Amino acid sequence: MTGEKLLYIETFGCQMNVSDSEKVAALLKGEGYSPTPDSSEADLIILNTCSVRAKAEHKVYSYLGRFKGLKREKPFLLGVGGCVAQQEGERLLKRVPWLDLVFGTHNLHLLPEMVRAAERGERRAAVEFIDNETRLDLFPQVDKGGSVTRFVTVMQGCDNFCSYCIVPYVRGREISRRSAEIVEEIRNAVAGGVREVTLLGQNVNSYGLKTPGELTFAGLLREISAIDGLERIRFTTSHPKDISPELIACFAELPKLCGHIHLPAQSGSDGILARMNRGYSRQEYLEKVAALKAARTGILITGDIIVGFPGETEDDFLQTLSLMEEVRYSDIFSFAYSPRPETTAAGLADRVTRKETQERLDRVQGLQRDMTIERHESFVGTRQTVLVEGMSKRGDQLYGRTDGNLIVNFAADTSLIGSLVKVRITRGYPNSLLGELATGQ
Repeated sequence: MTGEKLLYIETFGCQMNVSDSEKVAALLKGEGYSPTPDSSEADLIILNTCSVRAKAEHKVYSYLGRFKGLKREKPFLLGVGGCVAQQEGERLLKRVPWLDLVFGTHNLHLLPEMVRAAERGERRAAVEFIDNETRLDLFPQVDKGGSVTRFVTVMQGCDNFCSYCIVPYVRGREISRRSAEIVEEIRNAVAGGVREVTLLGQNVNSYGLKTPGELTFAGLLREISAIDGLERIRFTTSHPKDISPELIACFAELPKLCGHIHLPAQSGSDGILARMNRGYSRQEYLEKVAALKAARTGILITGDIIVGFPGETEDDFLQTLSLMEEVRYSDIFSFAYSPRPETTAAGLADRVTRKETQERLDRVQGLQRDMTIERHESFVGTRQTVLVEGMSKRGDQLYGRTDGNLIVNFAADTSLIGSLVKVRITRGYPNSLLGELATGQ
């Protein structure tokens, strides 16, 4: 292939996958591929996949089926990466004959050579886990000029083995990146115009705990907070059992650390939490929520809830609803339990019926919808500090996020992109806030 080559990436799942897609784009830029938002124009299409839920995995196969028809009309290369790729490996090439390459979660660094091979007509799969010492040198940095915000991976993998979760099997065991390299990457990003970073890991709270001589996560936050020109720090995802007093203190002591935390509870029932192997009780979770609220006035908490886990009774479910009421989440991701390959929960009995699971999911989502709208409407009339990230989806407004990670749309000049501005909130919607630029900035 010669001349300009176009790359289209479809990303499924978590922010780690979003970050990985940015790395894929950066790696393939060196192979002459430029990004395009239109898959019909692409010379290479990459699906960066998620298999944490069965629905996300099924969606990938639906996309692959659609691209089969496109391939008949126009030749292009088709690749699958991420968690489904890691899970299925060579089987994907056999199941999908029009697929050209499959690369797992530890194999992004092999992608340029795999694409060159695909251009020669060779079909390849690479899904081998690699050792930690090698992995430490394989965190490609992203050349993403012009961005106001940036995802920065600080660790990969997970050692918790929650009984429902496939992550340790498709992302591997926990490894913390060198703190000096993280700080250097963020300094360089800030020099290039980045004003906010989100630190990523499957369990960021355990950063450094298994690396002798390395900083704790709280220590890393303090190092990053000292970087001149950086305005805001966020992180995700947190495991409640690893929230330390030192980390909670950061919310009180570091002004750059945003007043929002994603803290998945998954269930409000001690019995279900034990079956999930979560490592904490309902009371311990609520105590950490209370400590966070005491450390940072107005902190917004989001979470994850799973309904229909094997053995979940109506009483277990009611305890989840009462937990939601007590925490008063700003928002949640809620899911119907789906068994995942290799996980312990896949072999558990006492399955909840699909009908009952869906009814419970509807009740969870209805309760959260009411709480979210109430929360958003409570901001009407207040002045919020917003980091302006760019143009809104409507195209005639700017958008940015509050300290608590709420999206705000408002009319203003594009010269404000990258700035912290005061916005008076005029309306609260289910998914965002509407505002107007406050006078007397």
